Parts: sequence; C-alpha cells; structure tokens
Amino acid sequence: MSDELLQDSSLPVVDFAGFGDGTSSDALETGKRLLQACQDVGFAYLINTGILQAQVDDMLAWSQKFFSLPPDIKQLAPHPKEGWKQRGYSGIGVEQLSQMVFDSNELAAIRKNTPDFKESFDLGRADSPHLENIWLPEGHLPGFREAALSFYYACRSFQTEKLLRALSLGLGLPADYLAQFHRDGDNQLRLLHYPAAPAEVFSRGEKGRAKAHTDFGTATILFQDSVSGLEVESPSGSGQFILVPPIPGAIVFNVGDILMRWSNDTLKSTLHRVSALVPKDGTGLIQERYSIPFFMGPDVNALVDCLPGCSSEDRPKKYEPITAAAYIDMRLNASYV
Repeated sequence: MSDELLQDSSLPVVDFAGFGDGTSSDALETGKRLLQACQDVGFAYLINTGILQAQVDDMLAWSQKFFSLPPDIKQLAPHPKEGWKQRGYSGIGVEQLSQMVFDSNELAAIRKNTPDFKESFDLGRADSPHLENIWLPEGHLPGFREAALSFYYACRSFQTEKLLRALSLGLGLPADYLAQFHRDGDNQLRLLHYPAAPAEVFSRGEKGRAKAHTDFGTATILFQDSVSGLEVESPSGSGQFILVPPIPGAIVFNVGDILMRWSNDTLKSTLHRVSALVPKDGTGLIQERYSIPFFMGPDVNALVDCLPGCSSEDRPKKYEPITAAAYIDMRLNASYV
C-alpha cells in the first residue's frame, strides 16, 4: 500500500513536437530539457513522440486478450529458467525484484518474502541472434505476434530517431553519439498485468505489485492504462514517493542504471514502484492494471565507460569500464526465483 505518498504528482514534460531529425535549434532545446529532467528527477512525461495513443490502446487491448487466456495456454510460451533470457511468459510470483543484491544467501532470503503479484510477457526484435522470441502457437491468439512486433518497432523507431539523439544533444555530444552503442536493438518490450485482488491482502503484506527498484538498462519508456499505481521517489531523497498518474497521449520516461553509470552519476536512475491504490468506490477491491514498458539497452559488447564531458579533475570517474552484457546479466539473474 502507499504509506508515504506525496500529493505533488508533477513530473517534467518534454515535448518532441519540434524535434524533427535532430538537427534544428528546437531539437537542441528539446535535448536540454530532457537532460534537465534526467538530472533533477530521472523521470519525465514525453509528448508528441510519434507513437499515437491509438497504437498504445490497441497494444493494451492485445495485452488484455493475452492475459485473459487460461494459464495452461499462456505456459505454452514459457520464460526460460535463465533470468537473462527475457522472453516469453512469466506467471504470477515468478519475478522477485531485488535492488542491487547479488549475494546468493541474501537473494534466497529476499525470495522468501512476498513475491510481486503480477504476470508478464516479454519479446524483442524478430531477428536477434542472442535472444529468440518465444510465442504462443498462432492458433491460440491469431494476430498477437504481428501486433506485438509492430508496437516493438514503433518504440524502437522513437528510440533511434529521437530519444537517443535528444539525450546525446543534451549531454553536449554529437546527435548520433549514443546511437553507435545501440545498433543491434536487443531491447525488451514487456506486457504487464497486475491482477485485481482484495485490498486487505495487500495491507497484510500477503501480496505486492512491484517493489521499489531501478531499471537496469539505458532508459525505459512506459505506457499505462487508466489505472494509477506507478510511484517515483521524490527528488528530495526523503524516502517519500510521488504518484505518476497516466496521462493520455503521454509516455513516461526514466533513466536506467547503465546510463547513470555511463554519465558518472550526472543523470539519475530513480527508485520507483507500483503500489496497490485503494479505490474510492467502497468495494475494497484493488483494480487490475495493465502497463507496457519498453526497456532499452546498449549492444551486448558495448563498453560502458564514462561519457565525454562527464568527468573532470574535480569530478573523477567513479566506475571501472564494464561491458553491457556483464552488467545486465548480473542484474537479471538476481531478479528471478
């Protein structure tokens, strides 16, 4: 439940309407506004991205169709046992988010606690040599595969054509700088379903939605249905959280851990969680919730070392170089039972 929730729910809004191909003065200003949001909060609403609300609504409808299937049908596309193979279906309670814990004994203790009360389906690009998609047999949900891949590539286009270019410009780098580390596009589109449940099972700690965590990769964009629940830690660092309500036509953006490390902590990867908000209709039932994050990461062999301009004599490098694959694998293997 939300026990320390601030009423001020405003996040910065970054408008991509004038971004174009990233070569104009408007594009530079967009990059600067995005950078400021990354430094101050680590989160922002993005508008006029080119991903239409109709596309989002359609993909949310497909997600609802998928999760409405019987459990034995969904298990025909099972998530592999290896945590780093982020593909296929994970049932309720399979994923247990942990925050920067890698010791096996500590992880075992965490996994005895309340599991995250959600289910998910993960997919990526169609031609990845590293991670093959795991689909249901087409006859169980005709059209699902085509719709999911179409939405994946819409997100990928925004990433390469606008988002990475805006981040690069904001950091004072050439517009194509970050893109050179994200050529392969082994990203992850995740369909998430948080089932409905009585409020009392959440208040007693028997169930939870998603514990406070940060994302592993470069950045994330998130699409939400109309049910609130996403909360972001206050920039004050007080341990209080800010509600991030869904806004039609807006995408929620956040910095990931790799980009924070890459920028020598210039940009913030901020704790966030999904809480079970008690409805005001008197039913005592927490509504089900659907969301779709698109996780972006560097190419597996990309070396994550301090970006130009993010260190100096007064601000030396904090981290040793590490490949993206080594870092992501370490984090993912700590997240699954």
